[in-house]
Amino acid sequence: MSTVATLAVLALAALHVYILVLEMFLWTTPRARAAFGTSAEFAAATKALAANQGLYNGFLAAGLVWGAVASDPVGFRVSVFFLVCVAIAGLYGAATASRKILFVQTVPALAALALVLLAR
Repeated sequence: MSTVATLAVLALAALHVYILVLEMFLWTTPRARAAFGTSAEFAAATKALAANQGLYNGFLAAGLVWGAVASDPVGFRVSVFFLVCVAIAGLYGAATASRKILFVQTVPALAALALVLLAR
């Protein structure tokens, strides 16, 4: 992969690590509540669910890092797989939770995917 494509994949991985931290460790803080638009009561009641979501974001981040650092053809294939996973998860989140997810998750994933495919 090209350097630009690799950096795009790693940037998306960093975003998902940030989401992991927000969901797993900071869910009830004002910062996370503002990011997700939740109340203190809702955050307290859904803390375990959010931590589970955060863990899944961590798996996405791990896969993206794997794809970025692995040699081709494995790196290319793994990157494509996890970028598509992120894009689909973003579409589902936008349809079921918040349209903001489309711009935070899906659009960056598709942009990185385009860079990865163009670098091929």
